[in-house]
Amino acid sequence: MTLNAIGEFGFIKKISRGCLIRPDNVIKAIGDDAAAFTIEPDRVSLITTDLLVERVHFIRNSITGFDLGHKSLAVNLSDIAAMGGKAREAFVSIAIPQDCALEYLEAFYDGMKNLAARFDVNILGGDTTSSKEDLIINIVVQGTVAKTEMLCRDAACPGDVIVSTGCLGDSKAGLHLILNNIPTDTEDLQALYRAHVLPEPHLHEGRFLASQPGTHAGIDTSDGLSSDLGHIAEESQVGATLYSDKIPVSESLLKFCSRFNFDSIEYALSGGEDYTLLCTVAPESAEEIAAKFQAEFKRPLFRIGEINDKNRLDIIYPDGSSKPIAPTGWNHFKTG
Repeated sequence: MTLNAIGEFGFIKKISRGCLIRPDNVIKAIGDDAAAFTIEPDRVSLITTDLLVERVHFIRNSITGFDLGHKSLAVNLSDIAAMGGKAREAFVSIAIPQDCALEYLEAFYDGMKNLAARFDVNILGGDTTSSKEDLIINIVVQGTVAKTEMLCRDAACPGDVIVSTGCLGDSKAGLHLILNNIPTDTEDLQALYRAHVLPEPHLHEGRFLASQPGTHAGIDTSDGLSSDLGHIAEESQVGATLYSDKIPVSESLLKFCSRFNFDSIEYALSGGEDYTLLCTVAPESAEEIAAKFQAEFKRPLFRIGEINDKNRLDIIYPDGSSKPIAPTGWNHFKTG
């Protein structure tokens, strides 16, 4: 069966199955002119949206429909995680080119539904249309957070400890494998490939950190460590120092960089699309928060630097040398 054969409304009916994960607060789901749902009392509503365009954000023949569906939703869930929120509802709009197979689209929605079910997120609607050439995906996610626990980019304070919830640079390495048609013939290369196509949103980690007294600012590493730390510094009007030997890089990335002669720290700084969380915490709270994080998630909360009042970003190396950090991550409108 083809998309042309079942038509737009047949397609909507087909993909709607399994979208309602948590019906308790839903008044109207897919099928009406608009979705209707209630919001928890005494909580702030968070809204985020991401647009993914074929040949800009992904190469269709290099990613399965399932993985693309997962990633498309994951990048939005990560924005909710960055603000300490709980993701609640999602809306998916998609422009479909004629050469996109129905099976690919079904797998795309399966990938989204699978991730949505894991994090208790409803898919309540969206829109479908045709595209002349490229597959275009837009997702909106609504979440909630207590106003007193909301993490923002502008709340970092001099003296704060900078922490990361996971390793950095793996996704960039995975993209390198895809763009250069390098076979993922080892477990380490497969791990890097998965880091790029199946990123894990740190929603539980974000909720945990937001609930801890002493957590100040937060952001996800969608653009790269250097760029995202720069966003916090700019919004909070502060500076920051990173320690190169404290930046978490995976064994898989170290092996990759050794094999292909890359610098793992530069990959961590410039990578982007890792979707770990970068937060700042009060120095007097850092040790306790890190211990609780370890107990909760069975992995470390990495302390990678400090916030200062110097109005610049620096990185210090083990030999004592330092250099300024330039924002080198993802920038949609930068050329050259």
